[in-house]
Amino acid sequence: MNRIKEVLKEKELKQTWLAEKMGKSYNMVNSYVQNRRQPSLEDLYRIAEILDVDAKDLLVSSKDEK
Repeated sequence: MNRIKEVLKEKELKQTWLAEKMGKSYNMVNSYVQNRRQPSLEDLYRIAEILDVDAKDLLVSSKDEK
């Protein structure tokens, strides 16, 4: 699970903006945001850099889900 959706909302940014910055399709970014698909580590770090957050801030610990 990831927190990309929450971080985008906090920063008042759109998925289309993130997709454009990443050079990815909107559908791919939307699948990350909706947690239907998890980004590769490379993409996760790229998203963190684009959003100006630490990569760990985009992750939800599996311990938190229990």
